[in-house]
Amino acid sequence: MLRYLLNKIGYTILTLFGVVSVIFILFSILPGDPARMMLGQNESIEQVMAIKKKYGFDQPLFTQYGYYLNDLSPLSFHSMTQGDYTYLKEGKYNEFKLFSLGNAQMVIKKPYLRESFQKQGKKVSDVIGETLPNTIILAISSILIALLLGLVFGVISAIKKDTYIDKLIQIFSTFGMSLPSFFSAILFAWFFGFLLHEYTNLNMTGSLYELDDFGETVSIRWKNLILPALVMGIRPLAVVIQLMRNSLLEVLSQDYIRTAKAKGLSKVQVIRRHAIKNALNPVVTAISGWFASMLAGSVFVEYIFGWNGLGKEIVDALNNLDLPIIMGSVLVVATMFVMINIFVDLIYGWLDPRVKLVDD
Repeated sequence: MLRYLLNKIGYTILTLFGVVSVIFILFSILPGDPARMMLGQNESIEQVMAIKKKYGFDQPLFTQYGYYLNDLSPLSFHSMTQGDYTYLKEGKYNEFKLFSLGNAQMVIKKPYLRESFQKQGKKVSDVIGETLPNTIILAISSILIALLLGLVFGVISAIKKDTYIDKLIQIFSTFGMSLPSFFSAILFAWFFGFLLHEYTNLNMTGSLYELDDFGETVSIRWKNLILPALVMGIRPLAVVIQLMRNSLLEVLSQDYIRTAKAKGLSKVQVIRRHAIKNALNPVVTAISGWFASMLAGSVFVEYIFGWNGLGKEIVDALNNLDLPIIMGSVLVVATMFVMINIFVDLIYGWLDPRVKLVDD
């Protein structure tokens, strides 16, 4: 187990290093001057030069890349005679000083994702911290809907194999997988939030937290979660139904299932005690992948429903060319994706003892 975890940690570091390198290069070659983006329309030449010097935008690309890695690294060196000292003095790193080496100081800190170009003085980590929880709530709600309904309908479809019930469920799942999320979001918002608003009391747009008409009190609107969660859950629901049906049918054909039936267990007891757990591996794989992708793929759904999550924030950042928020969001999603995969591997070992957590 320890060797497995160490290997996974090394794999995680290499993966994130690759992600950091790719997104830095991609966004560095985009047109536009970051200093002018930060200052807006009222900049002067002196202000632009000061911003470039402060953030290292006047340095060669390779030097800027080194600064970016230094900002992201939990262990980092900072010069006491250049611009890095400003960050330490202002407490922007929230660092813990370890030791000094000449004119440099080594500190331990949280990864610093820099500041938003458009939200002056606001850290990217603060922006992500405000929006990511809403996206996680939406993703978890969608996955729970897909998992609970998918397992039920998948089991029913397997039990009723080749009947009209099985065929109806298969038609629904095939249609669900082929329906784009942005189209179903528009359709659900129009149908349930507009046409049937009188009966559903659901809104076309709205976030989890809303201000009252006087802008004083923040209240939680759980009903605003229903439509976006249903829309995001449609496609994983269809996948879970198909996987659960096929996996359960395969498990039910195994020898130990026939042995259980020969011992006098009913079909329900056989499925509940022996078949379902062994049929869950492909479902766990699909759910883990869908959950990670939902964190990045909720962009259009959140934007259409006005859900103030990370996806909507990314769209706004793209419209405003707020590169630090885009880069920070990609890094956070990539980190969560890798961590989810490790967690899923651990679940495999619990679901199926034959799966060994060793590195081949």
